[in-house]
Amino acid sequence: MSQAPLVLVDGSSYLYRAFHALPPLMTSTGLPTGAVKGVLNMLRSLQKQYPESVITVIFDAKGPTFRDELFAEYKAQRPRMPDDLRVQIEPLHECVKAMGFPFLCVEGVEADDVIGTLAR
Repeated sequence: MSQAPLVLVDGSSYLYRAFHALPPLMTSTGLPTGAVKGVLNMLRSLQKQYPESVITVIFDAKGPTFRDELFAEYKAQRPRMPDDLRVQIEPLHECVKAMGFPFLCVEGVEADDVIGTLAR
């Protein structure tokens, strides 16, 4: 019996991509939702493209990572995350879980490092 293929998704990368690619969307109360909608659309597209696969969504952990400890200048020049993006992280996590996707967020580790480890 063969196992279903595993698709590993960098949810944090998808979130940035959706935020910068789509026009701003907001709820009637002014809460930004465009990036959430964009990521969910991308995940639905993956489900259609790979119907027999297990799609696992991995997110960067909040706070410093082991790379920050190794190299003080790691991402030091990167601009601060926009507030309109930051407020969409937790709602996106909840939506991903509610849709039944396996969800990973490892403290002190970025999503791409988790993906690299799992892909080995």
